[in-house]
Amino acid sequence: MRITDVDGNRCVAFVTNTAGGQLADLELRHRRRARAEDRIRQAKATGLRNLPLHGFAQNQVWCELVSLARELVAWTQMLALTGDARRWEIKKLRFRLFSAAARLVRTGRRIVVRLPERWPWTGHILEGIARLDRLAAPT
Repeated sequence: MRITDVDGNRCVAFVTNTAGGQLADLELRHRRRARAEDRIRQAKATGLRNLPLHGFAQNQVWCELVSLARELVAWTQMLALTGDARRWEIKKLRFRLFSAAARLVRTGRRIVVRLPERWPWTGHILEGIARLDRLAAPT
């Protein structure tokens, strides 16, 4: 849709067959639809692409689990991550953060998570854990 980009200002063309209405309302409707399609794409990447079970009720539970997983990822991005990591797609999050080969170590009556030092995204994981620790506990 981009025609030109001069000094950070874009000229865009907006074409619709909707009769009447203000341009701002039509653009808002268009952006909401784009967000809905983004969420559908993310849900498919999370596990909604294939329904693995045979019965309707079982697949309904599967859909609820996919929805719950997607919500947990969204909250994690909002509360724990910063910068570009906040906008990473689920596939990138899965590869960079969720698949880190960490070890649980017991030491001094505590359980400690040991992350590999050479993993390029260890800093994002540690910063996210620190941000979650700084959050106020619910009362």
